[in-house]
Amino acid sequence: MREKTVREKRRNAAIRRGTGTVLKYLLLSFWGLLVLFPFYWMVLTSVKRYGDYNSEVIPKFYAENPTLQNYVDAFMSVPLGRYLLNTLIFTVITTLIMLIVVTLSAFAFARLEFPGKNLAFGCLLALMMIPNELVIITNFTTITNLNLRNSFPGLILPSVMSVFYVYLLKENFEMVPDTLYLAAKVDGTSDLKYLCRVLMPICRPTLITIVILKVIECWNAYVWPRLITDQPDYFLVSNGIQEIRENGFGRENIPAMMAAVVVISVPLILLFLLFRSRIMAGVSRGGTKG
Repeated sequence: MREKTVREKRRNAAIRRGTGTVLKYLLLSFWGLLVLFPFYWMVLTSVKRYGDYNSEVIPKFYAENPTLQNYVDAFMSVPLGRYLLNTLIFTVITTLIMLIVVTLSAFAFARLEFPGKNLAFGCLLALMMIPNELVIITNFTTITNLNLRNSFPGLILPSVMSVFYVYLLKENFEMVPDTLYLAAKVDGTSDLKYLCRVLMPICRPTLITIVILKVIECWNAYVWPRLITDQPDYFLVSNGIQEIRENGFGRENIPAMMAAVVVISVPLILLFLLFRSRIMAGVSRGGTKG
């Protein structure tokens, strides 16, 4: 009798675990569909014919006559290829300069001792409380006074510093035992060499995460490029999308606009898929101390 009761309890526990697992995967699948649906709709719209899209009273979840003409129109209506090149130049240079500035700043706050360090770091963190709109106004005034409008330096300079990345990297540097730093100083290693040969290799996941997040931020930049540039020679891809919407075919050619969005989104999607494990490792490392 006791053995039968034990078997029934085990069977009921197994059923509860199985039911919980099924419900969990159903919930995750539903959430995954919600997240992926905008991407599906973007790609679907980009392959619909212009006439078919405008004739749909009720949006259809499939394309009756799929076409790639919208992608051709996206590149022919505006110089999207040049905008992609401008965005690539802007992203690479901004990310490299930002990585140098952030790394040196984080190392100074994490390992060096100088008067007013805690006060300076507190003031730096306080900058995160300032609304972005106020920063944009200040940056616009500064760049205009320096006659750097419609130039790559004007696009790049306001984006080479990030308080959040300094804080994230500082926390990671402080996780490295002080004994390594003291041993390096005993061996006569300079601070720069210790940073490059010890700290940066150890904190590589966080550095990769910062680089990828900055690349995404630069690639999706819209407000600042629209504000500081009015010459097509310095337009980024975000300007190109708006130009397609307003100038290329009028405001109603949504399929061509979605085709441009697909082209612009593919590099970021591939970047995330290639380095998703590094991103997760860097974020989890930054959120754990000790």
